[in-house]
Amino acid sequence: MKSILLVEDNMSLNRGIQFSLMKERYNVIATDSIKESQQKLNKEKVDLIILDINLPDGNGFDYCLDIRKTSNIPIIFLTALDSEIDVVNGLDMGADDYITKPFRLRELISRVNAIIRRTSNDCDFNIIQSKDIVFYINEMKIEKHGKEIFLSKTELKLLQYFMKNYQKILSKEQIIENLWNIDGEFINENTVAVNVRRIREKIEEVPSKPEYIQTIRGIGYVWKEGCVRK
Repeated sequence: MKSILLVEDNMSLNRGIQFSLMKERYNVIATDSIKESQQKLNKEKVDLIILDINLPDGNGFDYCLDIRKTSNIPIIFLTALDSEIDVVNGLDMGADDYITKPFRLRELISRVNAIIRRTSNDCDFNIIQSKDIVFYINEMKIEKHGKEIFLSKTELKLLQYFMKNYQKILSKEQIIENLWNIDGEFINENTVAVNVRRIREKIEEVPSKPEYIQTIRGIGYVWKEGCVRK
């Protein structure tokens, strides 16, 4: 059974969301503050977080940033703020989705189900290893020869996509569609190429002669080496 951490201080809405999620056979860990949710998050396995932005002891945006420092758990924001800049800020801070109040509970459940389905294949393992490169998925951290390599958020997302689809040719269009469109970010083929180059500079022994990410001329890229999931 998947567990969902709910952080919402409006108790009427909190109870309504709990009831709807439980009908869908989710285990709901209900909280009404950042402090309480932190305690639950440290003790229990959580598959998704539903996070209100305006909370009595802090701001959901800031809390999301703190979570993203150590975890890649999917997050859905709940908020009365519906301006474009607020939506963009929420997604830039690492949220997976954003729903504005008032909303139909059925709509929220549909979004929860979609994210759970999308991430379910990632829940059975936390590590992907390819030769000397180790990717820790939950921590969004990469090591080579046991030493951490620092990549940007975009580079990490791209590297994770390559390693999960190792030895499979990926077109630039596939990368754009499957990796970035979900977050609503603008991306084009040139951005993909730039990030591939930056990753090569950080992980390849000889970036001009890549061992891991190889270019398939006229099509896209392939992670050439095999990967093991743990």
